[in-house]
Formats: sequence, C-alpha cells, structure tokens
Amino acid sequence: MRYQRVCLEALGYTLPSEVVTTDELEYRLAPIYDRLQLPHGRLEFMTGIRERRFFPPGTAPGSIDIESGEKAILASGIDRQEIGALVHGSVCRDFLEPATACKVHHRLSLSADCMIYDISNACLGILSGIIQVANMIELGQIRAGLVLGTECGRPLVENTIKRLNEDESITRRDIKSLIASLTIGSGSVAVLLCAEDLSRAKNSLVAAKVLAHTDHHQLCRSEGLESFMHTDSEQLLHAGIATGVATFSQFLEEVSWKSDELDKTICHQVGVAHRKLLFDALDLDPANDFSSFDRLGNTGAVALPLTLALALEADHMRANDRLALLGIGSGINCQMFGIRWQESRVLGQLERADRKRLTLHSIG
Repeated sequence: MRYQRVCLEALGYTLPSEVVTTDELEYRLAPIYDRLQLPHGRLEFMTGIRERRFFPPGTAPGSIDIESGEKAILASGIDRQEIGALVHGSVCRDFLEPATACKVHHRLSLSADCMIYDISNACLGILSGIIQVANMIELGQIRAGLVLGTECGRPLVENTIKRLNEDESITRRDIKSLIASLTIGSGSVAVLLCAEDLSRAKNSLVAAKVLAHTDHHQLCRSEGLESFMHTDSEQLLHAGIATGVATFSQFLEEVSWKSDELDKTICHQVGVAHRKLLFDALDLDPANDFSSFDRLGNTGAVALPLTLALALEADHMRANDRLALLGIGSGINCQMFGIRWQESRVLGQLERADRKRLTLHSIG
C-alpha cells in the first residue's frame, strides 16, 4: 500500500501515575517463588522490564481515550469538525455494545458525519486502524481521522499473580506460559492523520506493508484481560521474528528504501530478548531505535504508537528522517509503515489552559 496524500499529523498520550516495579511483583509472587525455588530477579532478567504503570481499578478505557484524543487534536491544531473517522483499536474496551468509540466520539464533540467503530487485532489494533483511516484519506473520502486506544493491564497481571500463588499444581514448566502476562502494562495513545493539504507537520506516510502467518495463531491466546493469557513464549518469539524478517524485505520494496537508508525505527514493545533478536535478524542498528518496554512493559496495541509519542518528546526524530514503524502481533500478524518525518507534534503533559479546554470538552 503506497500513499501520496496522507500525513501523520499529531499524537496525544496519557500515562497512569501509579508505577509498579517488577521487584514489587516478585515480592508478591513469594509463595510460588519459594515453592518452586525460583530466584528473585528472574522476571526482570528475562524480560528487561523493570517497571510498568497501572490505571486505577475499574478505569474505563474510553474515559482515557477521551483525554488522549483531545491531546492529539490540540497538538494538531486541526478543527475537530474535519475529523471524518474515529477508531478505537486497543484490546481493552468499555463494553462489547455499543462501540467504545461512540462514547469517545460524543465526549470529543466530533461531527455527526464522522464514521466511528472499534477494531480488534491484538497488539496491532491501532496500527490496523491507521491503515484503514489512511486508506480513506488517500481515497478522498475523509480529510482527517483519529485512531486511539487505552490498555488497562492491571486485571490481567493481578489475576495471574493470584493464580500462580494459589494453584499449587503449577510447575516450573507450567509457569512459562503465564510469564508474558506479568509483562503487561497500561497506557493510552491517540494518532491523528490528515490529508497533505490540511497538514502543517508534513510527516508523509509513504507506504505500509502487511503479512499474516496465521498458521501460528494458537501461540498466544486470551479470553480477555479479566482472564488469563496463555503464551508459548519461545515459539511465539521465533515465529514472530521469522514473520518480521519476511515482512521487512517486502516492506523495503514497497517503500522503495534500502535497509541502510532507514534513519529511525520504532518497534512493538515486548522485551529485551525480542528486541535483540529482531535487530540482529534485520541487521538494523539498535542505536537508531527508541524503546519503552523497560519502564512501561508491554502495553498491547498502544505500545508502538505510544513509544513513538515518547520518542518525539525526546527529540529522537529529525527533519527528513526515514522512519520505519515495525509492528509484530499475535496471530501472527505483521504491519510495517514507512514515514518521511518533518515536524513532531505531540502532547502528553498538559499546560493549564489546555487542561481546562480538555475538561470542558470531556464534560460536554
């Protein structure tokens, strides 16, 4: 998929204030650690994740969507009435019916002509939404679109800890399928795309490439964040890297770039082993990458775009950079994007005037 008139205009994000360290989680896992004689520090050593964040218990994802969406709109400077599509793409949602996007649409005071819906594609839900909105913009159906999501990982992590401590039938071998559940964190992000003639930032979406290796769909599955996530982490890691390698070569052809022409990369955030193997397999320089998993954990569908937002705040990008977004999710699905970067517009921490404006729209 190639694009000539789509720009990634702005991002907004919201992080929970509560920080939970991996060290703290391991102290809570003392019953099973003692029973199976597992060494303290094992989880952080295996994953590279030292902490993650959680929203308060009972937080509705849509309520945080509203804050992140408003930030993206403020950062863009685009009239909200120009937004012709709103997509909620995280794993977590308020309810099955109606779409979580309905509440967000109402609270953001968007146009009645705006197409609104939820999309589900595991850790690639927001990226899938970006492709759909970009296609609508390229076709001239809409002028701008907002893709957002919020992951609330607390229930999954806490339920996993409870099960590990209480189920005395769990063995060292059994614990492997539940380790991935302990890497989950929380966060929220919104991505605003628009037509080139409406853009001020001029960050041109050049191309996108998708690839599905669904013969591996059984390697990671969950019935919901209130339940448990069963993951064959080792097989998922190697199958995911293989899918990433296959996608990357096709992506470079689609975007008409060479590997050594990439200036910056942002990848899905899983852990230290995944990052090292992926960059070795793709022969990419980790110095050009920006990661967040060490302090945020795996934040599901928001992980890659949230990390992009944090990279922009850290001045990771420069004008004319060739940026590759490398998404790999369970299924196994892979989605990669090429963007010619120009100007960063991102809003995370709000100034007082902006917070007042956001609050007025949120209660409207």
